[in-house]
Amino acid sequence: MQPRLNPKKLLLSKWTAIQPQQKEKHFIVTQIANDSTPIDERDLVTLEAVYTRRSYRVDWHTLLDITQWQQGWH
Repeated sequence: MQPRLNPKKLLLSKWTAIQPQQKEKHFIVTQIANDSTPIDERDLVTLEAVYTRRSYRVDWHTLLDITQWQQGWH
């Protein structure tokens, strides 16, 4: 079953990478698009790795892929 997400409610949500890279397993959404965001960037969210504090911009739709992401920290 594919999870359902509301992109406007993703801010501060927690995610676990199924296959961690460089000790980065747990992430938190630190930024989402708003009405002032350019249209070509509205599907992007910023994920911050809890352990390393590195940030990544990803399309929020990738969080729906259960082979890559799990909601919450596991």
